[in-house]
Amino acid sequence: MTIRPGGDAERSRDIDRVSRELRDRLDALGIRLDGRESADELVRLEDAVEEFESAVQSRGGDLMVDEGVRGKATEPDDRQFALPLRREHETVSEFLERLARATDAVRRHPMA
Repeated sequence: MTIRPGGDAERSRDIDRVSRELRDRLDALGIRLDGRESADELVRLEDAVEEFESAVQSRGGDLMVDEGVRGKATEPDDRQFALPLRREHETVSEFLERLARATDAVRRHPMA
């Protein structure tokens, strides 16, 4: 194994870049972030959102209609297909649990 000089600094820059990208995507969906989320938490949030979106699409939902801009769908096809948003003072773990329950409910939802 070869250790490159500056490898830790480069890895840190990569983590910061990816974290910014994830924050931007989550923010665009209306997911509340307080800036204290770790890189790992951001990845877990992104994965959970993608899982929810995949479940919605598998049941015939339209993400453009059901999620809307910045998480504010004015008239979702089905309210169950609207991405749950993180509540004020809700921890990442609490939100992930709630999002997992919503994803399970979508998977049991009749086809749209």
